[in-house]
Amino acid sequence: MKNVAIVLAGGSGKRMNSDIKKQFMLLNDKPLISHSLEIFEKSNIITDVILISSPEDMEYCADEIVRRGGFNKVRAVVAGGRERYNSVMAGLDQIEISGGADYVFIHDGARPFVTEDMIERLYEDVRKTEASVAAVKSKDTVKISNTADYVVSTPNRELTWIIQTPQVFAYSLAKEAYDKLKEEEDGLPCQGIHVTDDAMVVETWTDHKVRLVEGSYENIKVTTPEDMDIAETIIKRRINL
Repeated sequence: MKNVAIVLAGGSGKRMNSDIKKQFMLLNDKPLISHSLEIFEKSNIITDVILISSPEDMEYCADEIVRRGGFNKVRAVVAGGRERYNSVMAGLDQIEISGGADYVFIHDGARPFVTEDMIERLYEDVRKTEASVAAVKSKDTVKISNTADYVVSTPNRELTWIIQTPQVFAYSLAKEAYDKLKEEEDGLPCQGIHVTDDAMVVETWTDHKVRLVEGSYENIKVTTPEDMDIAETIIKRRINL
């Protein structure tokens, strides 16, 4: 099996209020992006990694992250696009150039706490379903609002999930969905469609169902300075276990 991880590290990190992009900020003396790359490097399931970077950071990623970190599974550092989905497209295109894959694991590099166990759970599930996404049950009540911020409905909390990454798909399914998205990309603003994750692409442009698989409440996405504080607490606790 050829299982490729697309790791997204092209964000600007504006909400971090820092001159350093969040993916390069140090967490336990290592760049944030290196933590997830380490897990994919160790995993017996992942055979290849495609690292997506902003165009201006490609050389830095290749030299300071990949080579210095000894990430031998990283086969290419690829320039990302304007939107997240453009970056995923670039990763899928690189996989096609490299001969395709059986399954693709799409992961936000700003989630440093993905684990080998999580990868194994997702892999076991995706071989049955072809579309498996890491997620956790919502601990809070969720409200649906209208554009004026008035409550419209309250979903059953037992049925609400917080979506995470990795999001894992049969490569052929992901490529089909993203190819269809690319064909309709220019019309997305007029349709009011804002693509926020890969599951949404598969849900919208194919008839395939997406299954939710247990992730972890520690599998946070570092977006703000407060998130970095939480990440430091998590990693200190893990070190002391």
